[in-house]
Amino acid sequence: MASVKESLWDPVAGFGVTFRTMFRKVFTEEYPFDKKPTAPRFHGRHQLNRWPDGLEKCVGCELCAWACPADAIYVEGADNTDGGRFSPGERYGRVYQINYLRCILCGLCIEACPTRALTMTNEYELADRSRESLIYEKKDLLAPLLPGMQEPPHDMQLGSTEKDYYLGLTGAATTGERAVEGGGDQ
Repeated sequence: MASVKESLWDPVAGFGVTFRTMFRKVFTEEYPFDKKPTAPRFHGRHQLNRWPDGLEKCVGCELCAWACPADAIYVEGADNTDGGRFSPGERYGRVYQINYLRCILCGLCIEACPTRALTMTNEYELADRSRESLIYEKKDLLAPLLPGMQEPPHDMQLGSTEKDYYLGLTGAATTGERAVEGGGDQ
């Protein structure tokens, strides 16, 4: 008799988990349509930043490539010429590639960058149908030009000296700065 009781009770007990969870609220996320917001310090896709006049911050030092444990970054530096500058330094990153098939999004390249040229965005959709499209070139990584920026190559425009350029000082004093220097109100 015990075996008949067990044979009838076992299927009901097995469905117990199913019956308990069947009437709970569903926590499904509608992913492609409703994207979940990321944390402010989320490690997503990389971005090469620019100075306010449009020149690239990357000076082609290759420290990010040396710091990458997955060997996912390839940088080839070149010298700036007098005819046109791509960055305010002596060099710039002529070739810059990040292979997202290898990248582990650890952020060590960000910490190694001396000019803060490389940062990480909150973009996390990196999937694609072909392997070739997951190797991002420099044109894919550069920050878009904002209003007032010029497409490189061009001369440095912010300051008269290299120190003024890196500090973001313009060559001309603003009205408020002239008032402070002159000691009066304008």
